[in-house]
Amino acid sequence: MASQTISTDAIAKATGIAWDDWLAWLQEHNAKELPHKDIAETIRQRGDVSGWWAQTVTVAYEQHIGRRVPGQDCDGQFQVAVSKTLPGSMDEALARWSRHMDGVEALSDIPISRGPDTSETEKWRYWRCGLADGSRVNVHIHQKAPDKAALGVQHEKLESPEQVEHWRGFWKACVKGL
Repeated sequence: MASQTISTDAIAKATGIAWDDWLAWLQEHNAKELPHKDIAETIRQRGDVSGWWAQTVTVAYEQHIGRRVPGQDCDGQFQVAVSKTLPGSMDEALARWSRHMDGVEALSDIPISRGPDTSETEKWRYWRCGLADGSRVNVHIHQKAPDKAALGVQHEKLESPEQVEHWRGFWKACVKGL
């Protein structure tokens, strides 16, 4: 399986609404007939659930009705993410990642077809590339504490749970070497 199913206990705790009550409410609102965006908007309009939790409830519901499997996005694609906390600043973490990837022309034998490119905002640093199979790699870094930076690798546009597991292992090994 690509990743864990969303915990309905966590949803109940965060929203104050039991999962069975969510299911009944969603059924009353014909959620099964709605696309992802409209389900999330319907939940958000209740007024008692944040946008993040509206998305979480929507994904859990879509998994419940069999519209998607864990790890699958609303477009039918899959993604995987791994993270690591590194010592130092986010600029130091980006430099460390860039050195780690310097000269790499392929990832797991898939050629890099675009990038890598880097960019930054006040609070984030980014490293991105595209692969010849159509997937994308996004590395995002933020300052977690004065002396620690969080680095996350997100690999998008994967085609199957098997690809998710392959890339999960690849990226875990990759960040372990930082």
